Parts: sequence; C-alpha cells; structure tokens
Amino acid sequence: MSNIPETGRTPRVRIRLVVIQILVFSLLLTLGGRLWYLQIRNGKEYTDEAKNNHVQQVVQPAVRGSILDARGVPLADNETRLVVSASRTELMKMKDDGKAVLTRLAGVLGMKPQDVINSIRLCDSKTPKPCWNGSPYQPIPVTDEATTQQALTIRESAEDFPGITAEPTAVRRYPAPGKARTAQVLGYLSPVTDDEIKKAKDTDSPFLRSDQIGRSGIERTYDKELRGKAGVTRYEVDNLGRVMGQTKSDPGVAGSTLVTSIDARVQAVAEYELHEAMKTVRKETDKVTGRKYEADSGAVVVMETKTGRVVAMASQPDYDPNAWVGGISAKDYATLTGKSSNYPLLNRAIQGQAPAGSIFKVVSASAAVRAGYDFNDKYNCSSSYSIGGRSFANFESKGHGPITLGDALKYSCNTVFYALGHQEWQHDGGLKPKKDAKDWFYRTARDFGLGAETGVDLPNEVTGRIPDRQWKQNFWAANKDVWCKQGKKGGTYVQQIAYESCLEGNQLKAYDSVNFAIGQGDVLVTPIQMATIYAALSNGGTLYNPTVGKAVISPDGKKVREIEPTPHGRLPISAQTVRDLDKGLRSVVEPGGTAAWRFGGWPQDKIPMRAKTGTAQVYDKQTTSWLATYTDDFTIVMTISQGGTGSGAAGPAVRNIYDALYGLDDEGNQDLRRALLPHPQKTLPKINRYGTIDAPAVKPYDPASQKVDPAKKADPAKKGDGQPPLAGPPPVWRD
Repeated sequence: MSNIPETGRTPRVRIRLVVIQILVFSLLLTLGGRLWYLQIRNGKEYTDEAKNNHVQQVVQPAVRGSILDARGVPLADNETRLVVSASRTELMKMKDDGKAVLTRLAGVLGMKPQDVINSIRLCDSKTPKPCWNGSPYQPIPVTDEATTQQALTIRESAEDFPGITAEPTAVRRYPAPGKARTAQVLGYLSPVTDDEIKKAKDTDSPFLRSDQIGRSGIERTYDKELRGKAGVTRYEVDNLGRVMGQTKSDPGVAGSTLVTSIDARVQAVAEYELHEAMKTVRKETDKVTGRKYEADSGAVVVMETKTGRVVAMASQPDYDPNAWVGGISAKDYATLTGKSSNYPLLNRAIQGQAPAGSIFKVVSASAAVRAGYDFNDKYNCSSSYSIGGRSFANFESKGHGPITLGDALKYSCNTVFYALGHQEWQHDGGLKPKKDAKDWFYRTARDFGLGAETGVDLPNEVTGRIPDRQWKQNFWAANKDVWCKQGKKGGTYVQQIAYESCLEGNQLKAYDSVNFAIGQGDVLVTPIQMATIYAALSNGGTLYNPTVGKAVISPDGKKVREIEPTPHGRLPISAQTVRDLDKGLRSVVEPGGTAAWRFGGWPQDKIPMRAKTGTAQVYDKQTTSWLATYTDDFTIVMTISQGGTGSGAAGPAVRNIYDALYGLDDEGNQDLRRALLPHPQKTLPKINRYGTIDAPAVKPYDPASQKVDPAKKADPAKKGDGQPPLAGPPPVWRD
C-alpha cells in the first residue's frame, strides 16, 4: 500500500488528464483540418484524380496535314504503313528488361538485336543517338516498314511478344515530286518530349504523348496548324482493368493543309542546277592555289520580286527527309550530323554566312549617293588604290579610267568603291571619329536589312554581320584578354597581329572601311538577305519578309486563311537611285559587263535581265562564288562556297533556271508551252467537292529539254556567243 496521501496524488492525475486531453484535442483538430483540406479546399482536385485512377485513355493520333506546293502537288503527306512498336513500360517489368522479347522481335523483323534495343532506350546527355526523346509511357516505334507477314507473326504469337504491337498507322511521307527533295525547307518530325508536354499544358495547343512535332523547316513553323488534335476515348475500368463503360470522349481533328509558294517543278530545277554547278566547278583549278575547287556547299533562292514569296530554295549538301520517319537509324544520324558530310541539315539559304563580295556594291553605291556623291559623276577606276604603304588592286589590276557608279557596277570596279569608302571614313574622323559621324556605308547596310533577320517563315535564320564601330568595340572587349596574353611585339607574325589587336582592336581602321565597301573583311551576309535586297530593287524599293507559306486550308476545305505578303521596310534611297542602280545592273549582262558571257542571246528587249557578280575572299579558303540577278518577275541568288568566280561557277546554273522559268532555249527563243512559270502564281490550288485538291503530275527535270539542236543554232558571229566583244570596251574579269 502506498504511503502517499490521497491529497498528493490528485493534482498529478489531473495534470496528466489535462495533457492527454490537450493531445487528443490537438489530434482531432489536425485530423479535422486535414479532412477539411482534402474534402473542401482541394476536394474537386482529388475527386478528379480519384476518377482518373479508374479511367483509361485511348489516344488516336491526328492525321497530320499535308504540305503542298503552289499548284497543289504534295511535298509532304501521309501514307498508311504497318508500324511495330514496343511498350517500354511493359518491357521494364520483365526480369531482363525485355531483352529476350526484343531479340525475338529482331529475328522476325530481320534487324540486329542491338539496333532494336537501341531504338527504345531513352535519350539523355550521355546516350548517343539513336534513342527515344519522346515520352517513355507511349509505344515507341521500332520500324514503320513491317511487312504484312511480319505483322501477322507478331499478332498471332502475342504471348511471345508481350508489350509489342503491330498496327496500321498514318506515317509522314516526303514524296519528292519531280525529284525535288525540298529537304531543308520542309524539315522533319520527332516525338514530343515530357518537358514540351509540361510547357504546353496551359496553352491553347497542348501536346499529347503520342504527338509528333516539327523540329525544323516549315514543319516546325506551321506545326500548330499541321498537327491537328488527337482523338481521346476514355473508358471506366475496375481495379482489375476490366472496362465498365465509356465516359466522355474528345473527337480527333485532322491537321490543316499548308499550301506553299514553292513550285515543285522549279524546285527540282534549282536543286539539279545547283548540284551540277558544284560538280562542274570541282573539275576546275583555282589559279591562286593551283588545286581543284572544293565547292563544298551552296545555296540558291528563287523569289517573286513583287511579293517576297519563295518559289524555290535549295541548299547543298542536302538529304532525304524520309530518313527521320519512324525513327532515324544510327548510320543516318551520323551522316546527317557529321563533319565529313558537311552538315546537310543546315539550310544554307538562311543559315549560310559568307562575305558578299561584289554583289554588296549596290549597297555601297547607295551609301555613296546618300553621302552626297552623284551617281552619274565620274570616278576614277584605277588599277589599284593605295592607303599608306598598302595597295588594294582591281582583279588582274585592270583599270577603266573615269566612269560612273553605274559603270562601276558593270565592270565591278573595286577601286571606285575603295576610294569612296576611304573618303567617307576620313570624313567621319578616321581613327578619332566625330561625335556626329555619319558612317553612311555601315548605316546604309543596316537600312538595307543586313545584320538582321529578314523575317522569313523558317526557323533558325541567322543575322549575318555588319562590322561597324559598335561591333568592333564589342568584339575587342570579348577578345582583348586573349589577344593581350598571346600578343608579343617583335614576335611571330601571329603574335604581332595579336599584339596590335590587343592595343588597337577596337578601332575602325581605314582598311576596314575599304574592304567593307566591296563586301569583304568581316562582313557576313546570307543568300536570303541578298535575295530580299535585289527583289526590292526590282519592285521599286519594298523589302518584303520572304515567305514560304501561302495559305492554310481547314481539314474540310471550307476555311482558307491566306498568308499575305508582308513588307518590313523600304530601301533607304530615292526612286531615282533605284532606277540608276537598275540601269547599272542591266549593263552587267550586256556587252562588256562581267556577266555578259553567261547571258549571250538573252532576249533583253522582252525580258529585261539585271545581275551582279561577286567573288568573295574567305580567310583560309578558296573564293566564294556569288551571282545575284532579277527580272521584273523573279529574283535568283546563288552562292557556292569555295567555288571560284561568280559568273564562272554560278552563271550557267542561274541561266538554266531562268530558261526553265520562261521557256527559253540557249539562243533566247521562247516557247511558252515549255515555260514552267512565266509569271508568278497568283491563285491557290482548287479544292474539289470532296475537300481535296487534284494535284498535277510533276515530271523530273530534263535539262536537255531546254537545249537547241546544235544544227539549228545561228552563227555565233551574227548573234553573239556571250563572250565579251572584240570591239568596244576591253574584256573584263569574270567576277
């Protein structure tokens, strides 16, 4: 028996009871608060999630919209193929991660087991291609080229292939009408990633795990319109996965059709002629280095002058976009991304940068007029121009004496522009620029749209470079530490250059402006930029955003949204200067001009042709060939890296493209029955009563069809063979 009195025990008991009561009430309050949070505050959210635990979704991918040329010819569409897919979720439940199943599958498909295993591994920073960059929870395509027998084998032996399906599926196809691949313009597709699904969750165009999205080209630009909306059917299931009923479903909507301004026939000609020009020039020898021209890449743009619409755009090297369909192989991926193939995924029409060479002189001539020089005054075209102890020469050191700016374009006289660029540099204060320095040459280049995007409706366009005073300052600030570290007065030549750059690299020097005046030095431009400028010269001065998309047509064909041409500015010169430049460029293809030998017999009275040739010096490489041309209807700009002279390398190819456009033979005789596009296409393809478009057939380009029977040719002595004449001005170099 306890000796503690009753009165001593009571207070302790009471305290314990109070503590227990407090704990009980605290627990009840916590439980009540949690119940309120779950059932009232977030009740709807958890109710929906609970429902989803008993709902399974079946997704029917939307049929992607077709991409058509201007006449309705499919450049990209869909075809039904037997697609064999693997469920990574199911395979990962197996002890061997499904390797045995995939090995058996490889045997049926006639593939290597490792290739099948690689096709379903997930992409990360350490996993080499090929791999799956889509959602790990959706079926992963192993092949889209299964035969009927292979599909039947898989389906009839389902117990041997758990997690494997073989179903007919609409698959993207790039048919290359008339052998026109249009690869870099079209782009390619790949599966949507989990990150992209999260980012697009709250937008008006969310992704489903089954979606394929555009990764480049117009497949990317117009992805939202082309993709459509997948159908989703929802089923109520019990805990054992048995279907109890069907709930609300979302019907699928096919993607819209995109009509482009590309003409498949002209595209085929452009691709063929660019490829042939590069192949031909590789047989010729560079007189400076004594080795064959490499002609490692090139691009050509064919544009409507009055709208900025792109009729054809080709880039070399190119590739077959079908390589991406159904998942790209390791071999194809290595080819498309490897240095040895010179990166064919690049669209060099909008991403290829190089000095402009003499086709830049229309900018310099305009800058001179803006600075107060008269276009028709006489300027000395000497054989060379000296600054200090350094001499800048014309090609082959030829001079023409006092000439106008129009003649300076005709003969591509460097020294006229050297002098103008140097004089303006001096007027602006030289090495000590004035506060109000006009910098007319640099300002005019930017006002022409150089150093900025053109606004073309293709992704990843580059801006080029205008190396003005601000660029020099920024470049020096970014590199001065390295230059100062490497530089050494009196050291090797490279060390001396680094030393000078360390001290004076932010100065815009005389030779910078002299080189800039002829499109050399640090200036970089793209073919699409120069095509936009020359098209503006043709149409009277309007700078248009180049466009490939022409119209978007709804799946039922009832709604058509036309993509109207959009200008982004005007050339910063008067209408008279535009006319003066036009006259000077016209003389380039006439006797004595640098492109005359390539346009012999051209019907100048019926279809006026204007042109400017360019041969750009590139550090540590052979010269880059440029040829910029236009008529009243079309502008064509072609460039070939390490291809030699402008008219020499690109001239025949550009002439052949024009011949095909207008139906001309090599004597200038026109046959409109052979003309591919004598005038820009103004109408859209006609939609029939079924909501589809009746597309005309496209035959592969036959260059022989543009030639004249040699027996029927006129005497060259009477009509001219395109070579500079014996009489009149002396022959000029082929810029």
